[in-house]
Amino acid sequence: MLNTFYYNSPIGRLFLGEKKGALAGLWLEGQKYFLGSLKEEECVKLETEGLKKTSAWLDRYFNGEKPQIGELTLGPVGSEFQKSVWKLLCEIPYGQVTTYGEIAKKIAARQGLLSMSAQAVGGAVGHNPISIIIPCHRVIGVNGSLTGYAGGIEKKRWLLQWEGAEIKLPKNF
Repeated sequence: MLNTFYYNSPIGRLFLGEKKGALAGLWLEGQKYFLGSLKEEECVKLETEGLKKTSAWLDRYFNGEKPQIGELTLGPVGSEFQKSVWKLLCEIPYGQVTTYGEIAKKIAARQGLLSMSAQAVGGAVGHNPISIIIPCHRVIGVNGSLTGYAGGIEKKRWLLQWEGAEIKLPKNF
């Protein structure tokens, strides 16, 4: 069972989902991969203490504060590889960005491999079920492009600007 709650944000309505006392999802309205691997779960509209805590975290974030991810109990559902990528995303500081290739290098080093596919990393980043809090929006293309974001490029751009990320956008942005 997935306890759910809607949160109204400056970038649109967010759908929060909690399972077994941990935040399992935060999706932007209309987001690609909505509910992801939780599609079969029964959804119950119930604002639990954990969802209230997530809402308070989001209030602080959208008021310009920089709340820490560790303040929340997260329980994203995915493969071990995906979880390792999502864990690395949590290490990207506010106002900074990294590339899929850089994450691939870190994953490879942690696993004792010579290399790792940046495309595989991109797939895991794209399927991040806890948008904003697990900051997949802080991952950009090697040339500074705002490559795919399940919530939409405009929202990715807004989040990066909100956080004060200094990136050189391609001329078409």
